[in-house]
Amino acid sequence: MAARDFGKMGINTQLAHAGNVPGDYFGFVNPPVVHGSTVLFPDAATMAARAQKYTYGTRGTPTTDALAEAMNTLEGSTGTIIVPSGLAAVTVPLLAFLSAGDHALIVDSVYGPTRLFANTMLKRLGIEVEYYDPNIGAGIAALMRANTRVVFTESPGSNTFEIQDVPAIAKVAREAGAVVMMDNTWATPLYFKPLDHGVDVSIHAATKYPAGHSDVLLGTVSANKECWPRLHEAFLALGCCAGPDDVYQVLRGLRTMGVRLEHHRKSALDIARWLETQPGVARVLHPALESHPGHKLWKRDFCGSSGIFSIVLAGGGQKHAHAFLDALQIFGLGYSWGGFESLAVHVYLGDRTITGGSYEGPLIRLQIGLEDVDDIKADIARGLKAAAAV
Repeated sequence: MAARDFGKMGINTQLAHAGNVPGDYFGFVNPPVVHGSTVLFPDAATMAARAQKYTYGTRGTPTTDALAEAMNTLEGSTGTIIVPSGLAAVTVPLLAFLSAGDHALIVDSVYGPTRLFANTMLKRLGIEVEYYDPNIGAGIAALMRANTRVVFTESPGSNTFEIQDVPAIAKVAREAGAVVMMDNTWATPLYFKPLDHGVDVSIHAATKYPAGHSDVLLGTVSANKECWPRLHEAFLALGCCAGPDDVYQVLRGLRTMGVRLEHHRKSALDIARWLETQPGVARVLHPALESHPGHKLWKRDFCGSSGIFSIVLAGGGQKHAHAFLDALQIFGLGYSWGGFESLAVHVYLGDRTITGGSYEGPLIRLQIGLEDVDDIKADIARGLKAAAAV
């Protein structure tokens, strides 16, 4: 069979075939799941020179290479590392590019565990962490210092869904010699390609949409040509590698991510528009809605929206939020998202320094699953009724 260049083909074609060469594995459609630590060498000279593709399990296997190559096709990256969780996908590149005495700028609407890592581990390592407003755009120039080494972005923001002007931030940061990182879990490479917008390192919690079934923890980190060697070096030094069964599960989930994500997108947007008309809802925080403050930026840079957004209840406090959640029958009460099932959680913003904000009532984050839209709407209506009755 002739060599295939999937990078120039449609996204669902890429998802179906990238990272897989059946001819390498006797024609089997899926690559093998390689369980291995020790790799044997044919002779002492080959061993001394490490002159073969695979040398030890932590340094890569055909299974991890298949997923990494697929992600490189989707991200347009030079290299991708596979790590055991989405949080590890955040921590490994931060450790790779930061040293004692460095200054890191991190968006204030960042994923909560990222903030915890920054406020504990990074600070203990002598790294100064500063949070910035997600709406800062090119104004981030005022925060750049001679020792600023990393600018960390996440767009939309975790839980509150602010849209960052990533190209403007990246331009300023890179001109100052800083590495730009982005947690792109919400959009996936299907709806936003960070490296095409000036980002150096793209981070993804593959636990979410690539895995898609709420049963796997995994993370991917993809880098451009300039940053790949240092990222890969840190990955090897830390020994933070994922198990082959989890890698295989994500690779299998990747094949259907396009059709699943499109269903999430359509259902979530339908429900978000409906929620804007419902009593008891003060605001809907979904970037694809025209009412969203960052909608123009989202429309400029993104080509789709995923299945997670937040709503602000019209007044009340924790009792109202709990009444809403406890009345739900289809939605599960649980963390994470990107699986087939709808989930809801009461959002906590107490750890933020800039964007805690003043909201009309409690924030509820909704992950819209693959259930029928009418059933989901009925369930949300049940929750809104219960909250109003408190």
